[in-house]
Order: sequence, then structure tokens, then C-alpha cells
Amino acid sequence: MPPAYTAEADQKTSPKKTIQVRKRRLRRDDVHVVDKPTLKTAMGGTLVGNFMEWYDVGVYGYLAVTMGYLFLPEGSDAAQKLFGLATFAVTFVARPLGGVVFGHLGDKMGRQKVLAATLIMMASSTVLIGLLPTAAVWGIWATIILVLLKLLQGFSTGGEYAGATTFVSEYAPDKKRGYFAAFLDLGSYLGFAFGALLVTVLEVVLSREDMLAYGWRIPFLVALPLGASAIYFRMKIEESPAYAAAQDAAENRNEAVVDDKMTESGTKGVLKHYWREIIVAFFLVAAANTTGYALTSYMPTYLTDNLGYDVLKGTAITVPILVVMALLIPFGGRLSDRIGRRPVLWIAAGSTFLFAIPAFKLMALGEVWATALGLALMAFSVLFYVANLASALPAQFPTASRYAGMGIAYNLGVALLGGTAGLIMEALVQATGDNMMPAYWLMFMAAVGGVTVYFLKESANRPLPGSFPSVETEEEVRPLLENQSEDETIDYNELPLDVVPVTHPDVVSDEEAETYTVPAESVDDDVLAEAREHQSTGGDPAGEAAPRRAQ
Repeated sequence: MPPAYTAEADQKTSPKKTIQVRKRRLRRDDVHVVDKPTLKTAMGGTLVGNFMEWYDVGVYGYLAVTMGYLFLPEGSDAAQKLFGLATFAVTFVARPLGGVVFGHLGDKMGRQKVLAATLIMMASSTVLIGLLPTAAVWGIWATIILVLLKLLQGFSTGGEYAGATTFVSEYAPDKKRGYFAAFLDLGSYLGFAFGALLVTVLEVVLSREDMLAYGWRIPFLVALPLGASAIYFRMKIEESPAYAAAQDAAENRNEAVVDDKMTESGTKGVLKHYWREIIVAFFLVAAANTTGYALTSYMPTYLTDNLGYDVLKGTAITVPILVVMALLIPFGGRLSDRIGRRPVLWIAAGSTFLFAIPAFKLMALGEVWATALGLALMAFSVLFYVANLASALPAQFPTASRYAGMGIAYNLGVALLGGTAGLIMEALVQATGDNMMPAYWLMFMAAVGGVTVYFLKESANRPLPGSFPSVETEEEVRPLLENQSEDETIDYNELPLDVVPVTHPDVVSDEEAETYTVPAESVDDDVLAEAREHQSTGGDPAGEAAPRRAQ
């Protein structure tokens, strides 16, 4: 066994110089056994929020042209259409700020309280849009207030998906995290389909005049009972066990060694230590959401205005495909539990690149069967993207700053490239007159996504960084503890275990401790002096001792 401490640096002057220290091994009390009823409650409380978020996306996506007519009545048809899409896209301007604010609060105050607040703000802004007088009544002020409400909506949703994925990932067992987290996006796409279907039914049942007079308000006002029920369920969920355990560990942590990378919470910590992971997550989110929003928010405009479909026929083709795709999302997450997140994400990026041109060529034929097949090809790629984001992205960041990391990376990716996909694609079509421009844009973003996956850390079947292992049944605990030294999915650098001196009562033999590496500058002078003395007295005369997972 290696010695308790092996100094590799004489001075604490360089962050590149490291020192080996001890962590006690995992014990029974460290391993979290998932309580299934509590997990189901947590999943239900977060799923309803995602349903609400994407319900609004579906409603506004299908009402974009109508909103342009009502709130920019003096503009041309093209200007009104672009205004509707731009008003939809403006929500993504505020999302990064919301991600930073709510991410910081979520890491400091807890996930549950912040998730409840984001849902209240999100539902309120949607209902207020349904009550807003149009430009015919309030003039330019109506247009300004609409934009402000969409900004408020974007600010609140900036903390929604990041918090929901963080919350469910921390509740789920390690070996089934992909499966359980994927249910969040099942709720998202069912919410979108419900919103789109409601708008379509209203446009069929009501005359054009009635739709412009009052019908457009109904989908926004439906958010009131939906939001109230969602808030009720969300208030019933408890704080995630991983966050609670991390908070306890932080309060009782041995101060001799402070591993800032794993313990520094909030925005400051994640930007300081995990900026590379933020960049990787940003480009992956951008690639995935470009394809996702192309299928959802942009397709209504593309099918109606570019391909000449009436609203009813376009919805009749799109909604069933979205529902079938949504129901398959958990199985995509389960596949990633079996073969890994990265292989499944490569399937998503590769299929997007290969299917983009055939999908738009098929839709251009104008036949229902061809359009349905083209949309199905796009849905295939979206399925494998969204089935993995909710489990892969939170696992890139430690528990202490996971919400903040997700809030920054996810919302920047969506705001700058993903959520603006419809606006970018329509602008390219308008500028070039080529209806194939959306396909070329999808191919470009798919190439970006494929390269990004190469740099993504594989997280399937592993404990979350900064969290203890989580298992589904009590029977899994003993094998995990007995085989922890040989288990390649357990990295002691990422476990929230106290660092202890060799004489600490928690470590009575070499078999009850593990070594790992930290920067020499992160230990205090007494510990560094002890390490030097241990080495000078022959603790490692051959100089061959090394930690099992030194980094």
C-alpha cells in the first residue's frame, strides 16, 4: 500500500505540484439507497414543470404568426412573421441571466425552493400574456409589455430545466440515471404537443375573426389551472438526497485539506474550476436544441408558410410524431445506461448530419406521407439527443455547483444558438430564397455536436461528482463496498469524503483508506510538513508509491 502522504513538491508555489493525501473508504452509511415512492414524487414534481415550460413553447410556436398580426399590425406579412418568431426568441435573451441567478440560489439555498419559485414566475407570465390588451388597444405599449413578459418568462425558464435535471439526476440511482432523467423530456415534448394541439383545435373550431378577437387568449389562460396543479405537486417534493448529503459533508469537513474544485459552491466555483466543462456543455446543448427547436417551434411556420400546408394538416402530421417520439425518450435514456452517454449522443449527431437533407427533400414533395417521413427522420435524431442531455450534462459538474453549471451552460447554449434556430433558419430562407437552408444549418450544428461529444466526460453508471454512490436496492450495497477498490466507476477524487491524517481514528489500517492527489497549495503547512517528514524517514524509499486514481 502507498504511504499516507507522499510529497511531490517542496514548496506550495505551483498549482501543478501535487501531494497525495488519504480519504477513508466508503462505508454503509455513505451509500444512498433510493426510496422509490420519494423518487416518483420527485420525478412527478419536476416533470410537471417541464410540461408547463414546453406547453408555452407549443402555444407560442403555433401562434407566432397570429401574435405578429396582433402586436405588430402595421408591419408587412414578412415583418409580422419575423416579429412572431423574434418575440419567441427573445425569451432566450433572458435565459442565461435566469440560469446564473437561479443556479447560484439553487446551490446555496437548495433545489426545491428555487424550482418552486421558477414555476410560479413561469406560469404567472404565461397567464398575463393571455390577459394583455393588443396593439389595437394599447398601441406600442402592448408590444413592449409583450416583450417584457416574454423576457420574464425566459428569466424563469432559465432556472427550470437546469434545476429539474439537476434535481432528478441527484435522486436517481447511478445505474438508471439515464432512464429516470429522460422522463423530464418526455414531459417536455408531451407539453409541446398538447399546446400545439390546443391551438390547432381552436383555429379549426373558431372563425378567423373570433380567433383574433379572443380565441388566441384561451391557450395562455389555460396555464392558470395547469400552473396551479404543477405548483401543488412541486411544493410536495423534498430536497434531493445528494444535495443534503453534500451540505452535511461541507459542514463537517476536515479543514486541513480543502479541495476547492469539489466543494466551492455556486457560480464562482463552477466558473473557476469547470469552465472547460461549461464550454463542452454549451456546444452540445446548442447542437441538440437546434435540432429540437427545428422540429418543434420552427416546423409550424415552415410547413404553413414555406410549403403551403394549412394549419390543421400540418398539426395532424406533426403532433402524432412528437407524441410517439416523446414516449420513446425513456428508452433512449435506458440505452445510454447500457452503452454509455457518448455513443448515444454520437448516434444523435450522426443521424442529424445524414438525415437533414433527405428530411427536407421529402417535405418539399408536398405529399403527406413524405412530410411525415421527413419529420420522423428529424424526430429520430432529436430522440437520442434529448434522451441523454438530462443525465449527461448534470454529471459534468460537482454537487456543490451543479445547478450553477447547468444554468450557465444550458441556457447560453439555448439562448445563442438552440432556441434561436427557428429565427436563424427563417432568416436564411428569406435571405437566399432556398428552402433547403434549414437542412444545411442542421448539418453544420450536427458536425459541431459530433466533435463536442468527443470531449464529453462519460458518466453512465457512475456516482455524480461530489456525491456518494446511489443504488436502487439494498442488495447492491454490500458488493459495492466490498469491491470499491477495484470498481472503475468509483473515483475517490470526486467523492465528498473527509481527508484525514494518518493518525486519525477513522483510519486504523491501510485497508481502510484510499489515497488521492490534490494540489500542494491546497493543504495547510502542518500537513505539508508531515508529508515531507514521512518521505524523509523512508515512508516511500523507492519513490514508487502512487494513488490508485491520481490525476
